[in-house]
Amino acid sequence: MSKDDLVERARQAALQAYAPYSRFSVGCAIESVDGEIAVGANMENACYRLGICAEIAALTAAQQAFGLDRIARIAVAGGHVGPDGALAGAAAVTPCGGCRQAILEAAHVAGRDLEVASANGDGSEREVRRISELIPWGFGPESLKDAG
Repeated sequence: MSKDDLVERARQAALQAYAPYSRFSVGCAIESVDGEIAVGANMENACYRLGICAEIAALTAAQQAFGLDRIARIAVAGGHVGPDGALAGAAAVTPCGGCRQAILEAAHVAGRDLEVASANGDGSEREVRRISELIPWGFGPESLKDAG
């Protein structure tokens, strides 16, 4: 699957988001080393802190489908759903801090510096970075080596 195809899967996942409060839909697609795909979308809640980010939903789906150790690449896209039902928005969407931490944990499990592609709503703006660039001093298993 090409990088563009993975971004398109993330854009399609965003169209399945439940975002009645922010009206900001985010989708995430995760590709395994064998080409399997898991997707997720954000799901808001009237009690705001109970909402789920697209990346967490997709990581959970990936864990169940093929395991975190087999993750190869991740794509995230988001914006608002226009009156025509299409995803729109100008800025490329990157994972929030909490999702960056969760992706970093998956990268540690996978044993590779995962590529994260970020796209805007219509897919015209795309950025690709490694998780180590998005959270350069992340907290991981090595941070716990002194735990008793």
